[in-house]
Amino acid sequence: MPFSPAHFCSFCIQKALRLLLLLIAVAALSYTLVNVSPIDPVDAYLGPAVLKVSPEQRDIISQRWGLDQPPVERFLRWGAQLVQGDFGVSTIFNEPVLTVIGKRFATSFWLMLLAWSISGIAGFMLGVLAGTYENRTADKLIGMYAYTMASTPTFWVGMVLLSIFSIHLGWAPVGLAWPVGLSPEEATLGQRIHHLILPAVTLSFIGTAQIALHTREKTIKAMHSDYAQFARAQGESEIGIAFRHALRNVALPAITLQFASLGELFGGAVLAEQVFSYPGLGMATVEAGYRGDIPLLLGIVLFSTVFVFTGNTVADILYRIIDPRMRPAEEAA
Repeated sequence: MPFSPAHFCSFCIQKALRLLLLLIAVAALSYTLVNVSPIDPVDAYLGPAVLKVSPEQRDIISQRWGLDQPPVERFLRWGAQLVQGDFGVSTIFNEPVLTVIGKRFATSFWLMLLAWSISGIAGFMLGVLAGTYENRTADKLIGMYAYTMASTPTFWVGMVLLSIFSIHLGWAPVGLAWPVGLSPEEATLGQRIHHLILPAVTLSFIGTAQIALHTREKTIKAMHSDYAQFARAQGESEIGIAFRHALRNVALPAITLQFASLGELFGGAVLAEQVFSYPGLGMATVEAGYRGDIPLLLGIVLFSTVFVFTGNTVADILYRIIDPRMRPAEEAA
């Protein structure tokens, strides 16, 4: 068994306590930053109509949202609502925050899942190939690609791909998650995939580079180990040594890095969705920011915290399952 029941319960309790403390710290910090922001929520909500609204009407809106109360009191009231499962109502969508997050995340999920899968598989294979043939042509080409992509902003990659494949070649849609004029329910699976490919490729380009660079270093170290030298002396080919001996040692760090990259994946999705006008959670984050939708913005921050923490926890569990040395001494025994 990878975990004994007692140690698994202890592990879960420790993780739950850490998540609780993290959420409290993130909530307090995010609320403080939002309150010192120069953006006035009422002005952002009204937009161009702000000049037509009287001071009395502004006061009514402020009272409805509780903006007339001191920041500490608003924070405590918001925290009490969170404990009850009430994240508030989005001011720009006029829906409960959890409903907006659920709808938008359902759209972003497939984008992030496809990009995450492509970057993990492609990055791992390229990293193993580069490390196996160190300082050869394959290694140099993969390194050139990886270092270039690792230092390239996601939005710039998206704009280049959009210009080439959407504007000049016309192979992909210019944006959105389904054709214009159709509702999400009316769009077919093929149409959704057609709109999904280019944003997913944009996200995976950056993720692939990071996984490849990390895996390359681990592969090089494994290829220079004693067991690799022994296998080489027995006449084993380089690719055989890599896949029969080095792969097991390289896979564990790659899996950990892949799950730990969920935070970067979420951040990249915010930029990619903005470039492609993809109506997911990333685009909702940007809208909530510049339009002063405080309840939605804070809700997305807390959701993303849980999302990233979950990825790190899964990586930790897999690490302990694959490598018994990572478990407590009494458990491993």
